[in-house]
Amino acid sequence: MSNVPAFIPGVFLSAVAAFLLAPTLGRELATRPVVAGLLAFCVGVVLSATVTPLRDALEAGAVGTGECDLSRLGLPPASELRGINDTTLNIILFVPLGLVVGILPPTPRKAGAVAVAIALPFMVETVQLVVPVLARGCQSADVVDNLTGLFIGVALGTALGFVFRARVRDRARLKS
Repeated sequence: MSNVPAFIPGVFLSAVAAFLLAPTLGRELATRPVVAGLLAFCVGVVLSATVTPLRDALEAGAVGTGECDLSRLGLPPASELRGINDTTLNIILFVPLGLVVGILPPTPRKAGAVAVAIALPFMVETVQLVVPVLARGCQSADVVDNLTGLFIGVALGTALGFVFRARVRDRARLKS
């Protein structure tokens, strides 16, 4: 992340904000504060990685093109999934967010959290497009990759949440 100098400070600020927001967000989402805090932290990490200025913008005054590359609208080819590169990093970035969203209890508020998480990659690319001083590039491929990571995380989180809630119910039955 050396090309994104505000990433580490953004992660730190995300952790502080998550800690402060966790109790209120937990009540709003009908979940434990730790889960709510993780959700806020994951959103903060995504924003720190994607909507802060690149090093070239800060050091050389570089600006974005004001155009969006729509050349890839589908899943990446398998060759792009080998090794660490922009594609795999974009997928990995959204897996934790999806995991936490998937863990949320099945309520209408979870549906809202899923909707916001799905909208997030589109919002990020829009900011990258319309705020040229960030020196970011808008790409449809990034949206696809982010959504891929999000869906992987939601699937894993939903399975974990189901198992966790089943274990809690079993323990409650054993105590009664």
